Amino acid sequence: MARSRFIYTLKEVAVMIGENLELLEEVTANSDNIAEGELVYVRDGSEDGTKGLTENGIGDLRDLLADIRTWDGGIRQFLVDEQCDPEVIERVMADELSRKS
Repeated sequence: MARSRFIYTLKEVAVMIGENLELLEEVTANSDNIAEGELVYVRDGSEDGTKGLTENGIGDLRDLLADIRTWDGGIRQFLVDEQCDPEVIERVMADELSRKS
């Protein structure tokens, strides 16, 4: 498979695929969730930089989110298992509910 020449920031990916940015940040916090080489760290002049995904990484992310939504407890349980901040969980879940409306 050809190597992607483009990197998309998580913020851009969230808009592109209609997902909550905080959810994407939590999913990509564990680099094992995305195939090696598809999640990259980009220096942007800030202390921490930013994460980016290749086109293949975006596909991996979409597939993973679809899969997580089929699990018992779905997105909420995933976030709890990842030990996310309860306030982040509530914001993400509020967004999940609005997606279903």
